[in-house]
Amino acid sequence: MNQDKSMEFMQIAMKYLPEQAKEKLDQAGVEISFELLQPFMELFTKVMNEAYELGKNDALK
Repeated sequence: MNQDKSMEFMQIAMKYLPEQAKEKLDQAGVEISFELLQPFMELFTKVMNEAYELGKNDALK
């Protein structure tokens, strides 16, 4: 995975996580720490990387 893209994806996640995701988790009664969040962030970057590659390949057609 491209390190620069991974950083961009993490920046996107961190843009929304503190506000919207945390609020939703709090409403559901779920407490989460950064340590618990790490595996989900890794999954997020994998999903975003695949979506990016899919869009890139479509654009090249």
